[in-house]
Amino acid sequence: MKKRDLTKIFAAFLLTGTVLAGCGSGEKNEGKETSSSSGDTEQVEEESEAAEVDFQAAFKEANAELANAKEDEKVDYDKVTSIYEDQLQELVQKRDQEFEDSVDEHISTALAAGKDGSLDQVVVAQLFDKLMQKVFYTTVKHEFTEIAENWSNKEEVNEEMEEAKEFYEILEPTVQKRDQAYGTNMVDAINGGFQEIEKAVEEDDELGFQLGKQVVDKTLMKTFYLASGAIPNGYATKASEEAKENPEAAKAEQAEGWAFYQSLASYLSGNAPEEAESINKQFDLQTDVKSIDPEVVNHAFIRGFSKIALHEYEESEENWGEDKSVITALEGGLFIDLISSDIKSLMGEESYQALSTDAQSYLEAVKSQDKEKAETVRTNIEKMLNDVIAKANK
Repeated sequence: MKKRDLTKIFAAFLLTGTVLAGCGSGEKNEGKETSSSSGDTEQVEEESEAAEVDFQAAFKEANAELANAKEDEKVDYDKVTSIYEDQLQELVQKRDQEFEDSVDEHISTALAAGKDGSLDQVVVAQLFDKLMQKVFYTTVKHEFTEIAENWSNKEEVNEEMEEAKEFYEILEPTVQKRDQAYGTNMVDAINGGFQEIEKAVEEDDELGFQLGKQVVDKTLMKTFYLASGAIPNGYATKASEEAKENPEAAKAEQAEGWAFYQSLASYLSGNAPEEAESINKQFDLQTDVKSIDPEVVNHAFIRGFSKIALHEYEESEENWGEDKSVITALEGGLFIDLISSDIKSLMGEESYQALSTDAQSYLEAVKSQDKEKAETVRTNIEKMLNDVIAKANK
C-alpha cells in the first residue's frame, strides 16, 4: 500500500465526510429533496424502474469478487466496477442527490484505487460493502418518505412498502450478526416495526405508520453503532486490538468502522458536532491505527446519542398535543435503547431500568395527554441523561 496515495485518497473522503448534513438532525430534513420536487410522477417512475434491478444479487456478486482480497487472491476490479456502474451506481447517485451525500465519489475512488494498487484490496472491499449498506439504509428511509407523501394512494403505498422491505432484506445479515454478537433482538424489533407499519396502512393510521417507521430506522442505527463504536465487538475495539499484532489487518478494520459510521455521521454531526468530530478523527484512515482508543470512540457515541435523546424530549415538549410530540417521545426512548448496554455499564443496571421505565411512562403520558405526569417523568429522564453525559466525559 502506498501511504502517500492513501493519504491523498482519504483526504477527499474526509473533506466530504465532515459535511454529511443531508439528513441534518435526522428526521427533521428527511426527504427534503423529494418533497421539494413535489413528488412528481417522473420521480416515482424512476424509482419503479430502479426497483427492476436485482440490487441484492448485484451487491452479492460484487462482494463475492471483492472477497478474493481476503484470500490474498487477485480481484477483478473491471468486473466489480462494471457491476457497480451498470446496476448500483444510479441508485447511489439518487441517494446522494436526495441526502446531499457523496457515496458515489467514495465508492468510485476506492475501486479505482484498488485497481491501481494505491489502496489495500481488503480496505477497498470493506469500503464498498459498508458504503453500499449505507445506500440501502437511506433507500429504506427514502421509501418511508414516499409512503408518507403518497399516503392517500394505497396501491402506491403498498408498492413502496414492499420495496422498503426488499432493501431491508439486504441489510438483515448485518443486523443478525450484531444480534449474535451482543445478544440483542434487533431483527425481531425491525420485523415488529414493519408489522406496525403494515397494520397502520391497513387502518389508515398515519401516526401508527410514523411510530413503526421510527422503530425500523432507529434499530438500524443501533445496528451500525454496535458494528462501529460499541464495546467489545465494534470495529474501533477490533482495530485497536488487531493493531498490536497486525497493523495492516487493523487498517481494514479501521476502514470498516469508518464506513459503518457514515450511516450515523449526519445524525451526530447535526446534534453533537464535537462528538461527531471526535469519532471521525479516530476512524480517519490517516490516523495511525495504533492510536485508536475504543473508549474515546465509545464515550463520544454515548454522549452524542444522549444529546440527541435530550433533543427529542425537548421537541416532544414543544409540540405537546400534536402527533409530533408522540413521535419524538418514542424517538427519545429509542435513542436510550440504542445505548442501553453502555448506560448499564456506566450507571448500573438499576439506574438503566429506572430510565427505561421512565421513557415508556413518558410516551404513555404523551399519548394520553397527561401533561403533569409527562413533565415530572421528563425531568427525571433529562437528569439521568445529563448524568450519563457527565459520566461518559470522564
